[in-house]
Amino acid sequence: MVQSSVLGFPRMGRLRDLKKANESYWGGKLSREDLLAEGKRLRLEHWKIQKDAGVDIIPSNDFAYYDHVLDHIQMFNAIPERYSQHKLEPIDEYFAMGRGHQKDGIDVPSLEMVKWFDSNYHYVKPTLQDNQTFTLAQDPKPVREFLEAKEAGIITRPVLVGPVSFLALGKADRGQSVDPISLLEKLLPVYEELLQKLKEAGAETVQIDEPVLVFDLPTKVKNAFKPAYEKLSALQGNKGPQIVLATYFGDVVHNFDIIDSALQNTYGLHVDLVRNPEQLTKVLEHLGPKQILSAGVVDGRNIWKSNFKKAIETVETAVQKLGKERVIVATSSSLLHTPHTLASEKKLDEEVRDWFSFASEKATEVSVIAKAVTEGANSVKSELEANAKSVQSRATSKRTNNPEVKKRQEAVTKEQHERQSSFTERYEQQKKHLKLPTFPTTTIGSFPQTQDIRIQRNKFTKGEITAEEYEKFIEKEIRDVIAIQDELDLDVYVHGEPERNDMVQYFGERLEGYAFTTHAWVQSYGSRCVRPPIIVGDISRPAPMTVKESKYAASVSKKPMKGMLTGPITCLRWSFFRDDVHQSVQAQQLALALRDEVVDLEAAGIYVIQIDEPALREGLPLRAGAEREKYLSWAVDSFKLSAAGVKDSTQIHSHFCYSEFQDFFHAIAALDADVLSIENSKSDAKLLKVFIDEAYPRHIGPGVYDIHSPRIPSEQEIKDRLAEMLQYLKPEQLWVNPDCGLKTRQWKETKQALTNMVNAAKFNREKYAKSS
Repeated sequence: MVQSSVLGFPRMGRLRDLKKANESYWGGKLSREDLLAEGKRLRLEHWKIQKDAGVDIIPSNDFAYYDHVLDHIQMFNAIPERYSQHKLEPIDEYFAMGRGHQKDGIDVPSLEMVKWFDSNYHYVKPTLQDNQTFTLAQDPKPVREFLEAKEAGIITRPVLVGPVSFLALGKADRGQSVDPISLLEKLLPVYEELLQKLKEAGAETVQIDEPVLVFDLPTKVKNAFKPAYEKLSALQGNKGPQIVLATYFGDVVHNFDIIDSALQNTYGLHVDLVRNPEQLTKVLEHLGPKQILSAGVVDGRNIWKSNFKKAIETVETAVQKLGKERVIVATSSSLLHTPHTLASEKKLDEEVRDWFSFASEKATEVSVIAKAVTEGANSVKSELEANAKSVQSRATSKRTNNPEVKKRQEAVTKEQHERQSSFTERYEQQKKHLKLPTFPTTTIGSFPQTQDIRIQRNKFTKGEITAEEYEKFIEKEIRDVIAIQDELDLDVYVHGEPERNDMVQYFGERLEGYAFTTHAWVQSYGSRCVRPPIIVGDISRPAPMTVKESKYAASVSKKPMKGMLTGPITCLRWSFFRDDVHQSVQAQQLALALRDEVVDLEAAGIYVIQIDEPALREGLPLRAGAEREKYLSWAVDSFKLSAAGVKDSTQIHSHFCYSEFQDFFHAIAALDADVLSIENSKSDAKLLKVFIDEAYPRHIGPGVYDIHSPRIPSEQEIKDRLAEMLQYLKPEQLWVNPDCGLKTRQWKETKQALTNMVNAAKFNREKYAKSS
């Protein structure tokens, strides 16, 4: 029979239970024992959901309190000494690496956190030493959780990050020179020991994720696969479980020379047939005579219902070649990237609700597809008929098509993408107009979203207070934030965004073509969850979205006020976008809507406008080549179209966080933004070198401290960071700002950190003035 499989399940719980438990623990309101008990409860609940859905192969070790890569860092004792020396409880040491720790005389920042491939999930980067050693934790988490499921009567397939990907996704610690992949021989014995323990516990198969196989890999990394999997495959049978090598988010055809050697003795291969269905023919040719194929035909990254007809045809193609016993119907990737369940959505329009499928529903989908192939279409006749009806309904719905939007897109000209003058000419006008000092200070946009803000927003949403009452509350919050910025003596203010729920959702709610959920939360990092809006049709702006609040803020401010917008690529990538229209079409529609907003902000007296594009890097195709350049071309054009409608004297900013953009810097430069602000506090200044190498002419605000941690940087620490930045940048280029928005922070830590930041900037300003 054809079996069904899920590669991983969301961790947070139906009502963000894990987020609430973690934050209660961090706040001292929940005991360690209760936190661990809540994790166990969630794991059991999620296994049962999948079992009840009819899934044959259920994953374990896909749960993490913070991040699954961080789990492996701790499990392999790859813990930098700055954390291990304090002898914290294991869970506290774990959180210290994930989010920093500043308590009881211990002061350590978090490890670097970057995007997981081209998703909006962030993983913690393994940070390795020249003298690195690895040892397996005494009570390995994958074994413990496998036994936990087994006790509940559920036999699972443990999931591990593969040894090559673990190292290839890591880095040398600051001051270290080790090439991570050179540590493979030291790491493999730990994997061998872990696999043996899993076998002893009763695990028959294990899923080993090697997602780096979708990349163009350096020779050293390529060469690591064969020795790694020769060793691990040798354990299969008596000593170790059968290995399913899993890849996702792209095709693996270009790496078949590696896969052929790595797969020689492994049990099977999983490939993503949603992202790259065309790779199936080649994959089938390369499988050995007994190896199984895990066919990823249910989308693990988006919320659209599977097209059962197409999925079944794909699986049957594999069955014709391999037979039913050698094919598994699977999700394309872990369902980590999708919301928990559609059952929580009580307010969705019934028409669009019928088009969606979340994690729990996708578990059912793999089961239905597997049954249809195994027992025939009649065995799931009602499910297939209902699915066909849903697919047809979406394809023919009037709400997906807006002729006026299409007409405007057809009229876009090349000239609409360009500012009136070059940066040098613009900057001369901006200096006269804005009158900013050297080392100007600002923040990225949001200020802390207090409990009171959330309560009032919730009351307004429920109709418990009037629009006028809510507007007065927001105006008071804006005045308070401006007073704080007066006190801090920042140079360019923001209004703090008290009226905004999320940087994409807020705009989506004011645009035509979007649908919204109430509980469709997705983990972004740690306890941080986002609720992506869903693009269901052509996009347009019926009315101004931010002008009222920005105009009010400017009217009560004595310094330049920055208007805050989310850029077209980030609005696209941080939504669940359409899969029936090319992303470039959706991006251009968003750009035109934002262009109208930019022009209206300038007309309202806002002369500094930030268009955030933190997701630009995220959308980059994972392999170099023609597809990457095509993406960059339309992505850059979308940003420029959104920004270019203003006068030279209006300063356009853009923001990028967690962007390793050295390999596409030409596109960053092509955006033609007057000021870039970038995440830099965790990056060891590595991003700055590219600016000097490329002789970047415009202005830059590298983040001087990490806002994802509650840790407060000292004034001297920020001075040191600025001194480091000035090794790469000219003083007149440098802006001083945090890494990202301050929405998730508390006011006490925010004020102190910004005070230290402003003082450090003033120190440099005075120093520069004396030397000029």
